[in-house]
Amino acid sequence: MTILTGKAEAPRRPRVRSGVLRKTWEHRADYAYVLPAIAVMLIVIAYPIYYTIELSFFNTPPGLQLRDKTFVGIDNYTAILKSPVFWTVTSNTLIWTIGSTLVSFVLGFACALALHRDFAGRAILRAILIIPWVISAVAASYIWKWIYHSDFGIIGAVLVGLGLADRPPNFIDSVSTVLPSLIVVNIWREFPFAMIMMMAGLQTVPDQLLRAAKVDGANAWQRFWHVTFPHVRNVSTVTILLLAVANFNSFIIPWIMTGGGPSNASHIWITHIYELAFGRQRWGVASAYSVLLFLILMSFGYFYVRALSGNERKDASE
Repeated sequence: MTILTGKAEAPRRPRVRSGVLRKTWEHRADYAYVLPAIAVMLIVIAYPIYYTIELSFFNTPPGLQLRDKTFVGIDNYTAILKSPVFWTVTSNTLIWTIGSTLVSFVLGFACALALHRDFAGRAILRAILIIPWVISAVAASYIWKWIYHSDFGIIGAVLVGLGLADRPPNFIDSVSTVLPSLIVVNIWREFPFAMIMMMAGLQTVPDQLLRAAKVDGANAWQRFWHVTFPHVRNVSTVTILLLAVANFNSFIIPWIMTGGGPSNASHIWITHIYELAFGRQRWGVASAYSVLLFLILMSFGYFYVRALSGNERKDASE
């Protein structure tokens, strides 16, 4: 008869590394539910990203026979950086993005502050100001294209009728005025989004603090800077980042209204990529541009996630 001595050994559990792998293993059943969605995302997002990165290292013929492509390494990237068009398009993109983002945010914030007060007709005015945002971007582009028309545009007709101009100005047909004219259209369409975001943020400002600051003798600017703005700083950051990403990747307004012209004066990155790919069929160079654009937008996404994480930590501490 065999005599067992000592304690029986407990069954060994599979060793799982700490950190991300440990959390993944603990929630493996949850991931099984979203596995179909992950598979779809890999097909429609991950593979196109991979193929674009791969194509950026090849020279493609001026046709649709991509199987005839030749490997050129980083020549597409160096050609982009050496091209004078790249710097023109980059300058246009920066002016377009910064100008549209800042003015849209400031105008939307000002409208939000005005609508935050109670007055007669506030709901009607709020509905009117939201109209530019809900209008289709395509429809708005064609409407503004006719408004800016040098022969039949209403702005030119009004200026000539009032004697402020001898002839209708060329808003979108002139190299010097086309980009500012497009920025005006973009601001008109985007500021309602900033207004809605900031109106939501203003709801978090305690009325007790504003009344206390007013009792202590703080003027309107001091109440805004020391009470209102600290409570809406995080939502302001998120709004600016969302506007910047949307503007940097904006396509409809500049493409429909001008197509990048005249003389590349209104070309921004996304419209230039479209023209290279589908107009000139230079798939390799367009893919290299797309990779650079993807990296820039990923950097915006990083700061966006950090801003959201900061909001969550602030809410948890409170």
